[in-house]
Amino acid sequence: MKKFTKNTEDFVCEKCGKEIKGDGYTNHCPDCLWSKHVDNNPGDRACDCEGMMEPFRIEKEGSGYILTHRCTKCNHVKRNKIHTNDDFDEVVKVSKKMEG
Repeated sequence: MKKFTKNTEDFVCEKCGKEIKGDGYTNHCPDCLWSKHVDNNPGDRACDCEGMMEPFRIEKEGSGYILTHRCTKCNHVKRNKIHTNDDFDEVVKVSKKMEG
């Protein structure tokens, strides 16, 4: 069973420079959808990789969508929920990359 640690942290996206206000569940930039590989288990900040996590897949799951990231440094793959404040144009761009 995976552990979850709620961490309410603000951060600056290292991909696009946007200042992000965290809510304890925020794990990627809502503007460019990139993330950073900092967790072994959600919210624990125990991973020392710190590679950038590229959004590369969108999947429908139930009534929502799942965004999958791949670490550009170690190739770790992680799935995350799409949030209502995520830029839907960016979501569409990721899904179109999958088609091409």
